[in-house]
Amino acid sequence: MTPTPEHIILSRPDSIGDVMLTLPLAGLLKQRFPGVRITFIGRGYTAPVLRCCSHVDQVLTLEDLMAGDAVAILSDLHADALVHVFPHRTVARWAKAAGVPVRIGTSHRWWHWTTCTHRVAFSRRRSPLHEAQLNTKLLHPLGLEGVPSLAQLSERTGFSAPPHSVLPADLAPTAVRTVILHPGSQGSAVEWGLDNFAALMRRLHTLGIRTVVTGTASEAERYHPHLPWSAPLAIDAGGRLSLEQLVALIGSADGLVAASTGPLHIAAACGIRAVGLFAPRRPIHPGRWAPIGRDAHALVHDPDCATCRAGRPCDCITRIAPERVAALLEGLPAH
Repeated sequence: MTPTPEHIILSRPDSIGDVMLTLPLAGLLKQRFPGVRITFIGRGYTAPVLRCCSHVDQVLTLEDLMAGDAVAILSDLHADALVHVFPHRTVARWAKAAGVPVRIGTSHRWWHWTTCTHRVAFSRRRSPLHEAQLNTKLLHPLGLEGVPSLAQLSERTGFSAPPHSVLPADLAPTAVRTVILHPGSQGSAVEWGLDNFAALMRRLHTLGIRTVVTGTASEAERYHPHLPWSAPLAIDAGGRLSLEQLVALIGSADGLVAASTGPLHIAAACGIRAVGLFAPRRPIHPGRWAPIGRDAHALVHDPDCATCRAGRPCDCITRIAPERVAALLEGLPAH
C-alpha cells in the first residue's frame, strides 16, 4: 500500500445499528488521509442510511455484488485496502481474488487466515470497549493507533438526515415538540414492553408533546391495540415509511425512545435526544451498544442485576419506570 492510500473499502453487510456504529471509521480515515475515497459495502436495505454519511463516497450493496461479477467490480475500484468490519466469508474471497493489496480482518475468523493480509486479534464479546471503539482496532494496520473516545467518535459520523420534504404531510415538523417511540426491535434487542410505552405516551401527551410511533407493518399490528391513540397528539406511523422517510422523520424530531435498535443510533447521530433502554447483561449491555451522540442517553433498571450478571435472560429492562424516561424528555426544547 502507498504511504497515503487513495481508496479504502469498508465492508459491513450487517444491520442498521451496526452500520451506524461503523460510520465513524470513514470519518477517522478522512481525517487521517485527506482526499481518500471511501467505498462502503453494505446490505441493500441499509443503503439509504449509508447515503446520509458525507464521508462515504460510494455505496456498494452485497446484493448487487452477488448479482454481478463481484471480483471484477472490486478489481475495477483499484482500492488500496479493504477492511472487513463485519466478517463475511464470500466478501473476503472476492477481495482476495480481486487483488486488493491490503485486506484487514479479525484473527478470530479462520477464513481470514487464508484471505487477509493483516489479521487483528481482539475479542468483541470479552472487551470492555464500546462497539464503535472496537471497530477502530481494525484500522491499526493502516496506521491509526489508539482507541478514540466515544465523544471523538460521535464527532466523526458525518451523518445528516434527508430533508423533511420527503415526509407525509401529517408527519411534517410543527411547532409542537415531537418524540418518536419505537417499541419493537425485530428480535435484535430485549424490549421495554408495550405497557411501559403506553404509560410514557400518556405522560408525554399531558406535557403537550406529540408522539409518533414507528415500526414495521407487522410490529404495528402488534403494538397498535395496546397504545393510547385517542389523544390528538398521538400518531401511528408504523408500516408507512421507507427507510429514507424514517431517517428524515428522526432528523426532524426532538427526541426518540427505543431499545438497542437502528433508529436509536440514527437519532444519536442526528443529534436529537436519544433515550436508549437496555438490560445490563453482557454482551447486550450499554457499555457495548449505547448510542453515541451529543444528546444520547442509556438507561438500565439495575446495573448490578444479579440475573443479568449471571448471563441469564432477564426482564429487568421492563422495570425502567416510564416516569424516569419522561423526566429526560420533559424539558426538551423544540427542534
